[in-house]
Amino acid sequence: MKIVVVSAGLSVPSSTRLLADRLAAAVRRAAPAGEPGSGPSAVDVRVIEVRDLAVPIAHQLTSGFPGRELAAAQDAVTGADGLIVVTPVFSASYSGLFKSFFDVLDKDALVGKPVLIAATGGSARHSLVLDHALRPLFSHLRAVVVPTGVYAASEDWGAEGLDARVERAAGELAALIGLPGRDAGRDAGRPADGAGAATPVAATPVAGAVPARAKDRFDVVPFAQQLAALAL
Repeated sequence: MKIVVVSAGLSVPSSTRLLADRLAAAVRRAAPAGEPGSGPSAVDVRVIEVRDLAVPIAHQLTSGFPGRELAAAQDAVTGADGLIVVTPVFSASYSGLFKSFFDVLDKDALVGKPVLIAATGGSARHSLVLDHALRPLFSHLRAVVVPTGVYAASEDWGAEGLDARVERAAGELAALIGLPGRDAGRDAGRPADGAGAATPVAATPVAGAVPARAKDRFDVVPFAQQLAALAL
């Protein structure tokens, strides 16, 4: 299982990176055990610090070509089984550098990929960034965003509740990655190579059976007819 962590913190040390590391550790704990001798879980984690790629990102935005380091980071994201993305909150949204990293990523790189979203900020008032900014962004990129997002304000560090959210979100990401046939939905209904599409088989009606949805059917009465009935 390959997990790529995208951390957009700017300072060193960074609370954004601290939250990213906690989430990655929790995913390791939630993942199935690996082979004997391979450690507690078969999870390979790679961390991408976006601040180290600021100049290559700017070059790709202006020239259209990534440098070697940025191209390697993009390949890692594309080849990952799941992502953990963490951004600091700037002006009530994700940072511009965080957004720029995904702006220069191939438009199909995240299709169907499980993504855990997280953010850090100085105030709990910015927690809506998860649902108002991050979730729409990754939905647009056609990723599968885990239900639980994790936001950590300054007062959350060391307080009750943050660890529980971290563990719950990590478990959801591990479960999404480990689901059998996770990619099968993309191929549903697609004919196999050299074969035509399958012909649907109609169900045999059973005498006396009520057709599906029959109980939910209702008649639509035009408004003019309803008025005429009231006038009688």
